[in-house]
Amino acid sequence: MSGIILVRDIMAKNVKTVRTDDSVHDAVVKMNKFDVGSVIVVNNNRPVGIITSKNVLTRVVEPRLDAGTVRVRDIMSSPLITIEPDAAIEDAARLMAQKRIKKLVVMDRDKILGILSTSDIVRANPTQLGILQELLKIS
Repeated sequence: MSGIILVRDIMAKNVKTVRTDDSVHDAVVKMNKFDVGSVIVVNNNRPVGIITSKNVLTRVVEPRLDAGTVRVRDIMSSPLITIEPDAAIEDAARLMAQKRIKKLVVMDRDKILGILSTSDIVRANPTQLGILQELLKIS
């Protein structure tokens, strides 16, 4: 079993969060400050959604809404699709392909441990590219 790569081995651990009532502008400022493509949305310290740069582009920029007045809760993707840290990355790749998503939130019970992206998987195990090519159909 030493050849199996687990989600916890390759996930990004420094996850950034925003609150449901924060503005989209606040979320974008945080994404830019930390050079990340997504932030987890929390309500009472419980994860309830995710905001990605694609959410911002399609739900705020394209319709020309004011990012300072639109709330994070109004554009977040929800419910969160999560995975456990001890799952194999092959399972994570399959889940991403099935759900047609590019990021998984890594959780242990109610605690956010990290985030896993398709890029993380390809970097760690290029043989997963075949499974992940399904995800390219999303873009």
